[in-house]
Amino acid sequence: MKNDLLAFELVDPCFIGNQAKEFGAHVRKGEAGSLVVYANTITKSEEQEDGTEEERKIPFMKGYTVFNVAQIEGLPERFYAKPEPVAAMPERIAHADAFFAATGAVVRHGGNSAHYSGGTDHVQMPPFEGFICREAYYATLAHELTHWTKHKSRLDRDFGRKTWGDEGYAKEELVAELGAAFLCADLGLTPEPGTDRAAYIQSWLKVLKDDKRAIFSAAAHAQKAAGFLHGFEKTQTEAGVAA
Repeated sequence: MKNDLLAFELVDPCFIGNQAKEFGAHVRKGEAGSLVVYANTITKSEEQEDGTEEERKIPFMKGYTVFNVAQIEGLPERFYAKPEPVAAMPERIAHADAFFAATGAVVRHGGNSAHYSGGTDHVQMPPFEGFICREAYYATLAHELTHWTKHKSRLDRDFGRKTWGDEGYAKEELVAELGAAFLCADLGLTPEPGTDRAAYIQSWLKVLKDDKRAIFSAAAHAQKAAGFLHGFEKTQTEAGVAA
């Protein structure tokens, strides 16, 4: 039962009645528990008619009545720790929003992954409030919109990527990262380096080692992508003046 207890603690502070007793605690009188179900499989060896053994997976389910920590008295103090107050949602940066909106790119928000989908030609971003700071959001959006420029209808940039992590992938990621750096500088944004950049850097190293001029080529592509994105802003400004 101790393994079950650990599972409950990680998902939500809940205990089976007897588990609470292990801590010298008890369920408050009158409290009603909630049913949770644990599903898994066990592997059983069965002898076949020819004398061989075959393993068969057998599904099973167990039901437990659990109680939230708030329904239990006498637990160690650590179980009653109050959550940290939610930080105020950072304000958006108006001129950055205007810049990226001018591109007309389809940007969808949701989930925890940031990526450009070539098949549907859209950028997927986690919610704004999910980033550690607003600059990190815009830097990530700049990275993904640099990818967006590689579409055949735009700059038609192709490094021959076949699989995730290959040389073509590394080259495109280097362009996107440099493009994001150029755009952030243009927009006056100073995001802190993210921990997720480690995987990118690892893939760049081989490319940079094999081709000493790769950084210059990537920078040229990145500058072209940044200029392409700035073009939308210029077009919108000129249209506003003409109107």
